[in-house]
Amino acid sequence: MDVRVQVSMVFHLDKCIGCHTCSIACENVWTDRRGAEYMWWNNVETKPGTGYPTAWEDQEKYKGGWEKKGEKIELRAVGKVRGAMTIFHNPNLPTIDDYYEPFTYSYQDLFDAAEGADQPIAKPVSMITGKEMEIEAGPNWDDDLGGSPVYAANDPNLAGLSPEERNALFEVQRLVFFYLPRICNHCINPSCVASCPSGALYKRGEDGIVLLSQERCRAWRFCVTACPYKKTYFNWSTGKSEKCILCYPRLETGQAPACFHSCVGRIRYFGIVLYDAEKIAPTLAADDKDLVTAQRRMILDPNDPEVIAAAKKNGIQEDVIASAQKSPVYKWVVEWGLALPLHAEHRTLPMLFYVPPLLPVMASVGDGGYDTSIDGFLGSIDKYRLPLKYMASLFGAGNEGVVRYALRKQLAVRHYRRALTVGDIGRAEAERMLAEADCTPAQADAIYHLTSLAPVDDRFVIPPMHREEAIEMLDEPLAAKGFAGMGFRTRPVRGA
Repeated sequence: MDVRVQVSMVFHLDKCIGCHTCSIACENVWTDRRGAEYMWWNNVETKPGTGYPTAWEDQEKYKGGWEKKGEKIELRAVGKVRGAMTIFHNPNLPTIDDYYEPFTYSYQDLFDAAEGADQPIAKPVSMITGKEMEIEAGPNWDDDLGGSPVYAANDPNLAGLSPEERNALFEVQRLVFFYLPRICNHCINPSCVASCPSGALYKRGEDGIVLLSQERCRAWRFCVTACPYKKTYFNWSTGKSEKCILCYPRLETGQAPACFHSCVGRIRYFGIVLYDAEKIAPTLAADDKDLVTAQRRMILDPNDPEVIAAAKKNGIQEDVIASAQKSPVYKWVVEWGLALPLHAEHRTLPMLFYVPPLLPVMASVGDGGYDTSIDGFLGSIDKYRLPLKYMASLFGAGNEGVVRYALRKQLAVRHYRRALTVGDIGRAEAERMLAEADCTPAQADAIYHLTSLAPVDDRFVIPPMHREEAIEMLDEPLAAKGFAGMGFRTRPVRGA
């Protein structure tokens, strides 16, 4: 057993209100500068929809992630031969039009316009060329357009649906969408790290955060192609690639990342998990339908005495193990089985998990009335507006079983809480539903608490980073420390 530490996150999609506060917080902290105007390390997109950049899930176009060939996995777009052939021209890179051309407005024209009868206007201006432009796209251009035949109809996840299911999604009375916030997944097996010829991308050994060295980056941009989630960006001004760093300077001071801290819906959970590195290879070799289960088996029980002993043997501190024991991520992902990885079929082993949304029940308009085709409170999962195949394409690598399990347990918890608070559902009936969903009343109470009532310390369990140990492995500690003293406001200098 090779126990290691990995930061991990959970986003509860049933609570996201699509306010984009997280995106703006990240933009103001990290990408508010020249060359990064089009970057959204955190973005929120509408599903069904094509997302940002456009159709990022279409790996026939972008060739991101890994693919299984026999018992081995290989990068889809990058290799010794393919890398040499495309090193000066990469045909699978997204263009600025796939993102959007960043723009601002000529606000000064509002003040400098000559006196006249017409109201002056601020025209849109490209932030790249400085010239006037026509706005044709934006980072959330298809926001709230879940039923749009232009945007939603081109969602790659709709490919497995029947024509009847696809048509039902675009009937006006059945319009449905949900929000999908996305950041870098800080994967255990990141394809961006494997694809970089310069070795600029790396995982921090003490917590698994994936970072990109600006000094070593040589702008090959294979990382942009290789990331199946398109969360590595190229700064056209500096000639360097950039990505989400999970606000590690904030984590090292005990603060949550900016997007987590600012989240209005409190949908985000942060913690660490312990995993067995010896299980990485068998997990990557699993079939698509088994990937979610295999990834969960990699994650170890932090309360198991054998795991604790193996962790200490690997040099993991007791306070870090204590943080793993308090982590909400282990509960959501393993203990409760509610949180699922996004597009696990790319085999990057993403460490950002999503609790799938319980969507409104299906209804139809006919005979001059609005008829809900359900029996009982919230109805059946099979009659929800988004087909289970679509949700499984996003969160189950095609396996409907793991998605159905998560939705049934959420539905059972809602019935149980309604029986306790409203009383229009019998207690015995609610507990029967819990039992059928593999859930106990105590577990239902815990899920309810962490979903609705949990304070910040329960949602964000930030471990001690122990950077001093990481520095000792690479540098002389006293040299890296700098200088010590009484804390002068200015360093003393020789001379008068």
